[in-house]
Amino acid sequence: MRISNLHTKVCSLCLALAATALASCEYSGNPNDLPDVNPADYVGKIDGYNNSEEIFPDNLVAYWSFDDTKKELVSDTEPTSSLNDSYVEGGVRGKALQLNSGWVYYAKQFENFKTAELKSFTISHWVQIRNNGSKRTMTFQLARPGIQNGNINVILNTQLDPAANANILRIQPTFNTQAGGFQDNLNNQLSPDNQPNKWVHIVLTYDITTGIFNIWADGVKVGNFPNRGLTNTFYAHEPSEVIIGANYNSIPGKQVNNDTNFAPMNGKIDEIRVYDIPLPDAHIRSLYNLGLAGK
Repeated sequence: MRISNLHTKVCSLCLALAATALASCEYSGNPNDLPDVNPADYVGKIDGYNNSEEIFPDNLVAYWSFDDTKKELVSDTEPTSSLNDSYVEGGVRGKALQLNSGWVYYAKQFENFKTAELKSFTISHWVQIRNNGSKRTMTFQLARPGIQNGNINVILNTQLDPAANANILRIQPTFNTQAGGFQDNLNNQLSPDNQPNKWVHIVLTYDITTGIFNIWADGVKVGNFPNRGLTNTFYAHEPSEVIIGANYNSIPGKQVNNDTNFAPMNGKIDEIRVYDIPLPDAHIRSLYNLGLAGK
């Protein structure tokens, strides 16, 4: 009996210890004791954002909203001149800029576009534009006075297809290098749908640390030649100016040569944003998703 009682006590003690060990190893769904998430905090948000202003605001170096103004809002800069431009309802957010063979010109060296300030970049904008079968279109140019090719040239090859072709929008941006040459990219395989009255989101990103120069369209990478290497990197030559919808040859008194490959823009443009970093992929998709929602 003594042995039996001792055995019973030992077994009971072992069972108690085992139960304590199991309790101490019980799985916790919150091992770091993080605060609970309130679903109400995310109501109405897209990708966690309330609006486009919340995406890397400290790196936004230029912004055009075109809500009854052509002013560049970061530097508070009014245009020097413009032609055949108006504000129209139905923009991505609020109103948009309508160009009917028109352009907007800023004869100013923006501080944020100086050589020391702009190394990498992201340029985001929305366009409604048709192919025309005859002339190329420059939606945005960081221009160099007296030179046809600017530091950054956002070019659409609208000359390659007739207006009836709504299945393709050919995008071929270029940038200037320190030696004065230029690098480009092209979407000769993937293209955004370009149906009439549809807004297309076009984004360029350049990373000076990798030489990668990407084209995005409607939240998708579409460029076929992104790797520009590290020997011909982007360079923001000074002085520079800004032209929306054209190059110098379309502006009276500013022509630099007899090249007529470009014509002033016919279409709409909205929400031009320039950042001094290459935005991460997820945030480019967020800009697209927020734009679709009018945010």
